[in-house]
Amino acid sequence: MKISPVDGQLTPARLTAAGFLVLILAGTFLLSLPISAVGDQWTPFLPAFFTATSAVSLTGLVVEDTGTYWTPFGQAVVLLLIQLGGLGIMSLASLSGMVITGKVSLRSRRTGAAEGRPMISGGVKRTLVFTLLFTAAAEAVIAVTLTLRFALEYHHSFGRALWEGVFHAVSAFNNAGFSTESENLVPFAADAFILLPIAAALIGGGIGYPVWAEIVNRVRYRTTRARRTSLTARLTFIATAVLLLAGMFLVAVSEWNGLLGGMPVWQKLLNAFFTGASPRTAGFNTVDYGDADPITLMGTDVLMFIGGGSAGTAGGIKVTTASVLIAAVASEFRGRAETSVGKRTVPESAVRQALALAVAGLVVVATGVGAIRMLDPACTADQVTFEVFSAFGTAGLSTGITAGLSGPSQVILCLIMYLGRIGPVTLVAALATNAVNRRFSYPEERPFIG
Repeated sequence: MKISPVDGQLTPARLTAAGFLVLILAGTFLLSLPISAVGDQWTPFLPAFFTATSAVSLTGLVVEDTGTYWTPFGQAVVLLLIQLGGLGIMSLASLSGMVITGKVSLRSRRTGAAEGRPMISGGVKRTLVFTLLFTAAAEAVIAVTLTLRFALEYHHSFGRALWEGVFHAVSAFNNAGFSTESENLVPFAADAFILLPIAAALIGGGIGYPVWAEIVNRVRYRTTRARRTSLTARLTFIATAVLLLAGMFLVAVSEWNGLLGGMPVWQKLLNAFFTGASPRTAGFNTVDYGDADPITLMGTDVLMFIGGGSAGTAGGIKVTTASVLIAAVASEFRGRAETSVGKRTVPESAVRQALALAVAGLVVVATGVGAIRMLDPACTADQVTFEVFSAFGTAGLSTGITAGLSGPSQVILCLIMYLGRIGPVTLVAALATNAVNRRFSYPEERPFIG
């Protein structure tokens, strides 16, 4: 007899949602310990919970300064939560199964789909191995680069340089935005050898594992002519390039004499590029968003909402979702019955899924903005909107109001960060009590549109 979710079955969607929640609670406990905070005292629940949620969801919003409030042990806990959150519940469950039984369960495979991390060619075991190896290799390269820079240019001891390099490499590749510096990356605004490696890491992590796996397979097996580039890869690369240029242009135009004022031209261009790239879920900043132009904040809201590539460490609704919606609108304007992209037809189910995800995201953001505005009326609409978009897109950027928000508002941000990590659609699927397959359809009637 088939057991339905209502009978107690732990569905993949529920497992994903529950898995991240358990990880957050475990991190909250560890961060609450006296050994985690400077001063050897128990950390109150809300700061520990907020920090754990931000780390697991790869956001980067903080209510306590990472470099001064947390001890090396506490910083290590934050780093571990970032790494585990980046790998995802699918990878953790699969790895546990391989260690214990030597094989990967069917449930772990289904969890990967629920988490938005589809299998690459070769199955779940190959997906897991590629994810772990690619993550380790990318983080190692960036960590070595940053360690050398911190040691040679800033004259840190080897131990400190290594820790700074590893922490920022893991945080960057996982698009987490945490930094051990009190001002994030503002002290390095003139250092291209720090900003460019971090930008490469956050962009690379935001591309998505399936796309990188496709690239690796092409290089390894030289299948460039044999197989057509997947639609996911094409949409991801094109949208990423467009958004990087658009973000850089936005910041350069709106902040040339503002946040970037006083910098030499090369530094303005460097920071315009970094500030345009980071909102796509990374959360690092080299400028103070509290002094940003409203146009910059509005454009950054859009970038944070869209996010990066699917099945990676990025947040947001994902560039493929936005691309499918744009293609659907373009097809409607052209009077076409189906949605097509590059001589490929996009299934109607994919268009509906993209629309559902985008609408669900907007509902979450609008609800969050309204709730926090009522709870903290002293904050401006621009500030609250920016904060909520940052939480949903797991970007971690802030105008500086996070720590000053009331307790209920911080809890709301935690919920939004959690939703941004697992996805509103996954949460709805997790909460659904039963799936009904109708064997009939209602009569069709077309309403007036527009």
